[in-house]
Amino acid sequence: MSSLDRKVIIVTGASRGIGAAASAALAKAGATVVLTARDAKLTEEVARSIGGSASARACDVSDYAAFEALVAETKARFGRLDALINNAGVIEPIASIAESDPAAWARNVDINLTGAYHAIRAVLPGMLAAGGGTIVNVSSGAAIRPLEGWSAYCSAKAGLHMLTRAIALETAGKGIRVFGFQPGTTDTDMQVLIRASGVNPISQIPRGNLTPVAHPAAAIVYLCTSAADDLNGQEFSLRDDSFRSRLGLA
Repeated sequence: MSSLDRKVIIVTGASRGIGAAASAALAKAGATVVLTARDAKLTEEVARSIGGSASARACDVSDYAAFEALVAETKARFGRLDALINNAGVIEPIASIAESDPAAWARNVDINLTGAYHAIRAVLPGMLAAGGGTIVNVSSGAAIRPLEGWSAYCSAKAGLHMLTRAIALETAGKGIRVFGFQPGTTDTDMQVLIRASGVNPISQIPRGNLTPVAHPAAAIVYLCTSAADDLNGQEFSLRDDSFRSRLGLA
């Protein structure tokens, strides 16, 4: 029996890219997966492609009330909630600070940081009451490395990095497993936008050198299992050789 059998997991940003791949991998490992993203049609298509253990719900993580309702619906339907994969994110605006649009900059932080907080805030009380749960915050190397044109994204991911540490501090000894996971430069739609911008060295990485989405998806599944217990409270990268060896990746 898989260690994820009967586990119920919410994945945000699940309509494409890492979120869609992780949802499929989690379902294959035995979990019941609730996919959520702003694009209802696309999210439903992904859920249908996964099959019976997956369902889709449209939700914008920047709307706390909507996410709180999603969590309540999930628990009412399945009787439990075991894990949250905080994956929703945007890269825009890609612009210098002096030329950036304030509304777009704020929207980036609204999704990448405040949205992640909303999801955590909605699931954490129930996890604490149940005596445990897992939170995977999909972070980025941008959390610790400034990049030209990415001031909003870097700032938001830096905040998410600290939020992971804050959760670990406040919930120590209470059964909560929390991880910050940096998937690296992965072959997703976000990378299409990055390459099109021509800004900073990341945009110059050839598509053939990008990480396939299956690798971070496998990492997310691993983090949802007890095999990752010793990594609790940490943030780490898929580039870490020791972590890649756990996943059997060259």
